[in-house]
Amino acid sequence: MTEIVGGVLGAFGLSASAGLNAYIPLLVVSLLAKFTSLIELAEPWSALENWWVIGILAVLGTVEMVADKVPVVNDVNDAIQTFIRPVAGAILFAASAKTITDVSPVLSMICGLLVAGSVHTAKSLVARPVIEASTAGVGVPLVSTLEDVLAAIVSVLSVALPILMVILVFLLIWCVSWFLQRRRKSREKIFEGES
Repeated sequence: MTEIVGGVLGAFGLSASAGLNAYIPLLVVSLLAKFTSLIELAEPWSALENWWVIGILAVLGTVEMVADKVPVVNDVNDAIQTFIRPVAGAILFAASAKTITDVSPVLSMICGLLVAGSVHTAKSLVARPVIEASTAGVGVPLVSTLEDVLAAIVSVLSVALPILMVILVFLLIWCVSWFLQRRRKSREKIFEGES
C-alpha cells in the first residue's frame, strides 16, 4: 500500500515540477532510472534511460533555463512551453505512477497533463506577469533560478521520498499564502492611512 501511495504522490510531484520546467524532471527521472534503483521505468518509458535521450534532455534543459532568464525571451519561451510542459507532465506521470499506469495509461497521462498544465498556467499567466511588472523585469532571472531549483528538488524528492515532497509542497503553499495575506494586510493599512 505504501508503494502505491508513494507512486501516486511521486507522479503528482513530478508532473507538477514539469509545469515549472519541462526538462529538469525528465532529466532527473532519466538519470535516476539509469544509475539507481529508486525508479524502474517500464516500456515504453525506459527509452528515457537512453544516452541520446539524456543528452537531448540536457541540451533542451539548458536552452530553456537560459531563455527563461531573459525578460522578453521568457515570454516567448513560456508560450512555446505551453504545449511542451503539459506533455512532459503526462509522460512523467505515466512513467512514474506504476500502479495507475497498470490500470489506465490514458487516465495517468490526463492527470499529468492537467497537473503540469495547471502549474504552468499559474506560473506564466499569474505569477510571472506580476513579478515582471513589479520589478520591471529585474526579478525574472532570480525567480526563474528559484523555479529551476524548486523543480529539481521536487523531482528528486518525488522519486526518493514522495511523502516528504508532499509535506514540503504544502509547507511552500502555506508560506506563499501567509506572505500574500501579510502583504494584502499591509496594503490595506496603507490605504486606510491615506483616507
